[in-house]
Amino acid sequence: MGNSLVIKDYMSLEDIDLEGKSVLLRIDVNSPMDPISKRILDDSRFKSHAPTFNSLKNSKVAVLAHQSRPGKKDFTPTKKHAKKLSDIIDHDVKYVDDIFGSRARKEIKKMENGDILFLENVRFYSEEVIERNMFEQKNTYLVKKLSPLFDYFVFDAFAASHRMQPSVIGFPQTIPSAIGKLMQKELRVLNQVKKMKNGASFVLGGIKVDDSLEVIQNLLSNKIAKKVFVTGVIANIFLLASGIDIGKSNKKFINDLGYGGQINKAERILEKFDENIEIPEDVAINKNGNRENIPVTNLPVEENIEDIGIETIAGFDDKIQKSETIVVNGPAGVFEKEEFSIGTEELLRSVSNSDAFSIIGGGHVLTAAEELGLKKHFDHVSTGGGALMRFFSSESLPVLSALQHNERYNV
Repeated sequence: MGNSLVIKDYMSLEDIDLEGKSVLLRIDVNSPMDPISKRILDDSRFKSHAPTFNSLKNSKVAVLAHQSRPGKKDFTPTKKHAKKLSDIIDHDVKYVDDIFGSRARKEIKKMENGDILFLENVRFYSEEVIERNMFEQKNTYLVKKLSPLFDYFVFDAFAASHRMQPSVIGFPQTIPSAIGKLMQKELRVLNQVKKMKNGASFVLGGIKVDDSLEVIQNLLSNKIAKKVFVTGVIANIFLLASGIDIGKSNKKFINDLGYGGQINKAERILEKFDENIEIPEDVAINKNGNRENIPVTNLPVEENIEDIGIETIAGFDDKIQKSETIVVNGPAGVFEKEEFSIGTEELLRSVSNSDAFSIIGGGHVLTAAEELGLKKHFDHVSTGGGALMRFFSSESLPVLSALQHNERYNV
């Protein structure tokens, strides 16, 4: 794809000399942690930021990042993240258990070239988790207190780029800003998919139906996608939209998730794009703990639908092999249960074995690909799931709008 920026609206690290400059760097190293020891179980996100840290080796760098969210068991300080980052980039990283208070500001002012400070979990600050409009976020204490201390803000947290939070969209409005190496790579690859003439194939699953319907609508309306393969709860919504009764327990599950109102939207999408959407022809139900494949013509059933069926897997595989580009987001079923992991596993094998340019993103499906040893066979492993879907469901990510907002600070 070359090195020329399809993202020329934003400064990259190649565009500016940051030697000796004070840089506030937003990364995303939100990672799975052992619930007891709080040990970080996956360091892949840390590794993805290494090229950016290498580019900033002669700068004074303060790092903003988050871990989990309030109320979760893995909502922890970022002390272990600082240590993990230090190991990954082979450079001393100093942890500061403060975000923008006097202690943090004092340490920032003391930085010398080559120093890296890792500030406290930014979500420990209550205003960070309140999503408000772009202009309100630049007036938060976080942004007001830290902005005067830095020459540049560098955003490298693609996985958080769909968030309307001050550490994401506040600083680009107050400090000269650029995107980091990881963000640059993600945008370059994903923009190429958006620009494809023949259209890409998307394999969408999981339980975030409202997000996925928005994505499907945009993909097909803008001719980004040629085919959309629906699995998981999304597939059940489309089965209902196509007039198939999936049974009381399955409809209750959809309603309990708050997605009952999405069926009409799926109906409208089907009316317009029926030929572009691939719906399961059979499903796997959980019958007393055992898998049973049944054609959708045999629905409704009282048992829970927990995977796509064997015939669907074969049919999807045939069409996937004819695709030039494939994006995978979300598992096909309840992959945590061995009996119902088949759909997810076989679709991942199908995509990884195809000749298509393949992209995968999203925590659960990445976990499945990692467990199967298939992640390395994908051409691009996106660090974001929600951000990946937001990128394809709208004209712009919030952070990109913020980066474009103040022309004084961008090229």
